[in-house]
Amino acid sequence: MKKEKFLKNLNLLGYPLFDSGESVDANETLAEVVKSKNPRMQEGFPLLLANSLEENYFKNVSVEKHLTKKADKTYYRRLVLLSLALYKYLKLDYPWVDKLGLLPFFDEKLLRKYFECFAKKAKLTKDVKELSSDRMVTTFKRYFRESSLALDEYVEMKKEADLEYSLSRVFSKKQKELFLKKLKGEKMTKTEREYYSRSVKKKVLALANPGLHDLASKLAKE
Repeated sequence: MKKEKFLKNLNLLGYPLFDSGESVDANETLAEVVKSKNPRMQEGFPLLLANSLEENYFKNVSVEKHLTKKADKTYYRRLVLLSLALYKYLKLDYPWVDKLGLLPFFDEKLLRKYFECFAKKAKLTKDVKELSSDRMVTTFKRYFRESSLALDEYVEMKKEADLEYSLSRVFSKKQKELFLKKLKGEKMTKTEREYYSRSVKKKVLALANPGLHDLASKLAKE
């Protein structure tokens, strides 16, 4: 799946109540999130899975067809069980929650371990240690709704998604990471500071140039 389509699918699955008029391959997108090795995207997996289930898009067999590596398939199954533990922790009462317990790889013991992590607000077990249970809960609560989103709330979320997409078009993954670190005032290593000054800052200065901004805005309207 091409990156632009992938990001668009994430947007569509993340905001299911927004009628975009476009179709979305939910199962391939879920597989791409697994393969991305990106903790931030994977922390949103429970949200994407819930939205896919809510819209009746999710097909376990279809997701696994897109996962050719054994390690990716194993990690996908952990993410599904982790998602189920989150739904149970949040006491979600939907028919599709119970359906996940019927999947062939369902593991009661692992589900209990994940549930305890959420209940105790503890670090996740070592098999998903790069993910944050706190961020998973926050992301899910923020974006999953049983009823329509308020307009101002949707607009704010859409702005964040658009900004994330735009940053990805201008900066490399590492450059974007340092850009956000600088923006948040987070501490950087000496190597990161040198790389920021040598590479990222030049792009920031160019983006901040009023003349360039006016020209870009003009071209974007044509």
